[in-house]
Amino acid sequence: MNLIGYMEERFQNLELIPSIYNQWGTGIHFCLGENIYQLKANEELNLKMFRVVYEQTSIIFNELFEQNDDIFLVTNKYKHKKEKCIRKLKVYQPFLKCKNHLNQILVKTYPYPFEINKAEEYEMQQFSLLCKPRDLRVTELLKAASNEDFPLKPKFGGYSIDYPDVFFVNITKNIIFFIYDDRGCEVIALDFKRIRPLYEKYHDWVEEYKCM
Repeated sequence: MNLIGYMEERFQNLELIPSIYNQWGTGIHFCLGENIYQLKANEELNLKMFRVVYEQTSIIFNELFEQNDDIFLVTNKYKHKKEKCIRKLKVYQPFLKCKNHLNQILVKTYPYPFEINKAEEYEMQQFSLLCKPRDLRVTELLKAASNEDFPLKPKFGGYSIDYPDVFFVNITKNIIFFIYDDRGCEVIALDFKRIRPLYEKYHDWVEEYKCM
């Protein structure tokens, strides 16, 4: 099964771009960091806040994914059309335990999905890899997704105009997990029963939810 076939069968009309929660009828939007500000009074990074975010995203991931689940690790790279090389994206190689998986990554090009001036000059390349959580350095991946706006490591590399967006698509449980940055993350599912325990256990982190 490839990503396009799976999405057409299970999540019809959903675009794997930021704000998946707003596109789907069943999901949870989590607020991360417990209202702790990213910077201290002296403008230094508040590392305590980031430690809280790392812990929260790890907890959410482990509630949703088991080591043997089949998943797509999906990455959107936003680039200028004149940029020809697609080998610079540093999302997969640093975070894959087995480098043989690099040969299995698929890529498809789409129109640039956001409204900006001269959007027609840009495009989105969407990379996907069918794997299992046990194949990934998940903790480091979650940190890199959270570190988008700050000079912290680990960090995704190889992007040209926007930080890459990374989605975890659990095809065993029909759940999609997306960390948009240190402020929050989104979980959507075909069936709210799959994510109800998460909502009940970590209700204090919930910004909003919907179950159709």
